[in-house]
Amino acid sequence: MLSVKKITLDYELSLSGVDNFPVIGWEIASDQQSVKQICYQLQVSHDKYFDVILFDSGLINSDASANVNINDILLHPSTRYFVRVRINDNHGEESPWSAVAEFITGMMDTPWSGDFISAENSADKDNSKVTLVRKPFSLNKGSAVASAYLHVSALGLYQFYLNGQKVGDDVLTPGWTSYHHHLLYQTYDLSEQLQRDDNVIGAELAAGWFKGDMGFTRDRNYYGEQTALICQLVIHYQDGTQQIVVTDDSWHGEDSPILFSEIYDGEICDASLEREGWNNTGYDASYWRPVSLIPYDKKVLTAQSACKVKKIAALEPVAIITTAQGDTVIDFGQNLSGWVEFKVSGKLGDKVILRHFETLDAEGNVYLDNLRSAKQRVEYVLKGDAEEVYHPQFTYQGFRYVKVESYPGKILPENFKALVLHSDMAHTGHFNCSNEDLNQLHHNILWGLKGNFVDVPTDCPQRDERLGWTGDAQIFCRTASYLMHTRNFFAKWLRDLRHDQTPEGGVPHVVPDILTGHCANDINLAAGGTHSAAAWADAAVINPWTMYLMYGDTRILENQYQSMKGWVDFMLTHSENLIWRYKLQFGDWVALDAKEGSYFGATPTDLVCTAYFAHSTELFSRAAKALNRTEDFERYSALHQQIVQRFQDEFFTPSGRLAARTQTAHILALYFNLVPEPFRERTVNTLVELLREHDGHLVTGFVGTPYFCHALSQNGREKEAWELLLKEDFPSWLYQVKAGATTIWEHWDGLKPDGTMWSADMNSFNHYAYGAVGEWLYRSVAGIEADVDEPGFKHVIIEPTIGGGLSFVDATYQSIYGEIAVGWKVLDERVTLNVTVPHNTHATIKLSSLGELLSAQDVDFKQQGTSGVANVGSGNYTVEYLRA
Repeated sequence: MLSVKKITLDYELSLSGVDNFPVIGWEIASDQQSVKQICYQLQVSHDKYFDVILFDSGLINSDASANVNINDILLHPSTRYFVRVRINDNHGEESPWSAVAEFITGMMDTPWSGDFISAENSADKDNSKVTLVRKPFSLNKGSAVASAYLHVSALGLYQFYLNGQKVGDDVLTPGWTSYHHHLLYQTYDLSEQLQRDDNVIGAELAAGWFKGDMGFTRDRNYYGEQTALICQLVIHYQDGTQQIVVTDDSWHGEDSPILFSEIYDGEICDASLEREGWNNTGYDASYWRPVSLIPYDKKVLTAQSACKVKKIAALEPVAIITTAQGDTVIDFGQNLSGWVEFKVSGKLGDKVILRHFETLDAEGNVYLDNLRSAKQRVEYVLKGDAEEVYHPQFTYQGFRYVKVESYPGKILPENFKALVLHSDMAHTGHFNCSNEDLNQLHHNILWGLKGNFVDVPTDCPQRDERLGWTGDAQIFCRTASYLMHTRNFFAKWLRDLRHDQTPEGGVPHVVPDILTGHCANDINLAAGGTHSAAAWADAAVINPWTMYLMYGDTRILENQYQSMKGWVDFMLTHSENLIWRYKLQFGDWVALDAKEGSYFGATPTDLVCTAYFAHSTELFSRAAKALNRTEDFERYSALHQQIVQRFQDEFFTPSGRLAARTQTAHILALYFNLVPEPFRERTVNTLVELLREHDGHLVTGFVGTPYFCHALSQNGREKEAWELLLKEDFPSWLYQVKAGATTIWEHWDGLKPDGTMWSADMNSFNHYAYGAVGEWLYRSVAGIEADVDEPGFKHVIIEPTIGGGLSFVDATYQSIYGEIAVGWKVLDERVTLNVTVPHNTHATIKLSSLGELLSAQDVDFKQQGTSGVANVGSGNYTVEYLRA
């Protein structure tokens, strides 16, 4: 039976607050094999029963079931819409109508009637307190509410309330953006929460990223000096009338019992100062002060429909320990980003004080040094009533452990839990195998993503940094997109990258950019500048291209096209005879082949820069082709070939030796296809030699590590790739696993074999960059690969890399078309391969080391030597064969 299993809008199940009609996609369910959609019909309505049809596509002859656009319907602001679809397939079946998907429009082109209001004044610019603002209002008499939608944002962080109840389940709203160019607002449905007569709306406002103490320079007020709220509540009545409640000078403000709140340093809350009922009706606010109006460009306000930060999970303590120094420490068993929520009973004035940290030292004592100046401290002063429950609201911590510095009563595990925070993204990847250390590595990679995808892709979540380093985000982008549905997350961040680019096209080291103008005391950045480092700035090209490859999404290429082009042109402008470098370059950052005391690896900077110049130019030319921009495609394809030739002339000797004898130099040359074809075998062999010189260990940093296993396995050295992955001693991925890691470390030896630590000035234990090896687990070990000519896994390439002594691998990836599954088992030399291909897609299954084909029902393999290739449609397939 044919049916539409799931319909999505901008890749989400529902949206709240959109400025444009979202792209539509759907998954197809059927009990048939090789199912292809031949036509579809879409409808849009204001009601979920589709009594009145606003749009009917009619029957569209198309196999498109992802990234479908509707351009023929005029949307109205502050309105709910419903979408449904039905399809026909190549087996002559017609599906029933799908379940409906729904979305709410935002402000669209409607001007904001409200203003930004603040309960602070100019004297509060260095203040980290939280303030309250409120406004009572009444509904129009004699008419029932049909719908009510709130559009709200803030300069700083906000929590919004209606009649004493928090609105929405998002936290840390409106998030962190390049505020002067791009300030997000959120949309909430309040239709069922309004009271018939009197109502009160209000908000708490905190410094957050907007005016808080941020960056390793510990400056503040990057975007402004006062927190402020803006909102517009649009109430539609059943009689057709409308009421709008906005932020204006009729609101009043007061200080919150949260006396201090900062992203790095935590919160101090004195519950004895709580103004009970302040956000509800019946509260006397006559003593509150008038708010002030804050001038701010409302044109930068942009709807955020999805991917907000939420409380995703809660973890219980796994142990409460007493250290050798006598400290009481709660161990949650997992390094994470979030809050500790606690229950406590005591008398007025009693305190709870918690310090959050990542690891214990060699003696098992509290280790805070790697936090640098970040306090990660929460202090709560009891009001002395019955049992009190508290967690912070406008900060977050990176931690596994919590030192309890003060707590009235007995410290019991049931009184504490860790609330995990990160951007709300669907979990798309699953990987399990016979090697439990690899399973733990996959776990660590996933939790590295969770800990650092808190609205922006941060480098680390614990110390006084937590910045959107472009290099880390670029390196990890493909891995992240197998693990979770990252399209909307990266689209939001890339918009800020575009805004923060220099007029010449240079790309900042961090996005949002808070380094420029604030690094006078940093030796490297003051002299070398705060933008345009190879591998870092290339996020401008690589990340949108990865979104296109994973999701088939041309919109992100369109949105970022000028940014991508600007970066390639920047490199061209600053190159000399197509060899380029520019001011400060990080090179193969923290590679182990660096000179003693240096963070900069041994691979020459101009080689790294020119390799990325070639790579980004090639990807941009492909983007131009995907968008049918023929002139740019031809121009940049030709430029790419010229850069490749120049790279070969500069860095290869006439006999084929790569001049820079480092692992990373050979990895980049191979993976970016910069090696003259006659010299490929020599380059591969030299890379293997370099590996063996270190007893099979890598000495690569941020640039070489992500591609190491790929460079080996793509060139016939699968055995060496497996051996590299499975190394257990330092330096290796599994060294960290064996050391008890639950996330990925910043340094291969963050915790050294003798128990001592890497230098505390830069030693994060939750730093996802080296987790980019997760891409190899999905693309190579499982063999789930996208096709650039049919992106979004419309055509799936299945080519597993069997080895490593593993007896089985089970992996799935939830693509936009449905679940792709690959499982393989090995018994002696007999391999059983199980594959699931989503409906309305097709796949090519490739087998290497193929000896005798034992069974392959419904699969027609073409065997050539020890390789076999088969093309299949959707469905489930099992292949058994003997390895050659």
